[in-house]
Amino acid sequence: MATEMVTVFGGSGFLGRHVVQALAHQGYRIRVAVRRPHIAAHLGPLGDVGQIQVMQANIRHEASIARALEDADMAVNLVGVLYETGRQKFEGVHVQGPMHIARAVRDMGVSQFIHVSALGADLQSPSHYALSKAEGEAAVLEEFPQAAIVRPSVVFGPEDNFFNKFAALARLSPCLPLIGGGTTRFQPVYAGDVAAAIERIVAKTSDGPSLFELGGPIVYTFKELMHFVCATTYRRRALINIPFPLAKLQAAFLGLLPSPLLTMDQVDLLRQDSVVNAGEGSASIGTFADLGLDPASIESIVPAYLARFRRHGQYEQTYAH
Repeated sequence: MATEMVTVFGGSGFLGRHVVQALAHQGYRIRVAVRRPHIAAHLGPLGDVGQIQVMQANIRHEASIARALEDADMAVNLVGVLYETGRQKFEGVHVQGPMHIARAVRDMGVSQFIHVSALGADLQSPSHYALSKAEGEAAVLEEFPQAAIVRPSVVFGPEDNFFNKFAALARLSPCLPLIGGGTTRFQPVYAGDVAAAIERIVAKTSDGPSLFELGGPIVYTFKELMHFVCATTYRRRALINIPFPLAKLQAAFLGLLPSPLLTMDQVDLLRQDSVVNAGEGSASIGTFADLGLDPASIESIVPAYLARFRRHGQYEQTYAH
């Protein structure tokens, strides 16, 4: 087992379990810092006995951050929210929290910090989500200029909140929405590949890019992804064009639900593409190629976990007519 200790903030979430597993396989000692340790018990079996430690920490409280970073050599921040609920606001989670971690990393002499942001992070974005992600990056670099920033596109995997959500909708509804005509472009990236990239950045010893944009091998429009969901789940569904103003009006009501299908802010987010802007070999922005990784496509991963949304489950082998 390696002697290096990596503290992973937010390691109990969808992406977190992949990151913890990738680091564990490389022999790192891992401290998973989460608000509710009891929901992170599933992480222990991902490593050897004693390799993965779970502890309570809240990124709003600098004292708990400092405790989580004691004796750590490196830190990774994965904490994020897709929409605001209760005390979980974009400003606190995406801006103040990362700033507190970066400050503690600097003050405690931790050698490396990787902050996971998102493609589309933009100080000029109409979306509060994308704006807060950009402000969080700026806050991190202000406190710890040598931090590495990772911007993934839409992340997919068995527990994702994208393909599962629309497959569930297709099971219940005769139609699927095409917000803004479905022309927004995405570059879906597998959670395991993002985790592998983070592990490579943790292990990186040579100089190179400190900003990484991570996208899968293929760019799709939102409409193409809805066709993929229907074809994969063997369901024929009408695709209905919903202009942005109407979508925002509908989201005003859907956003009142405990787990909304779409919020007003997400409608604004859909006005901009989520694709990698850097070309391979860019001196300033790294990609999977710079890390020696070949990302998986949605076709090779997603059908295995969307099969449960077919009428007869994984054993149904023909398209429903």
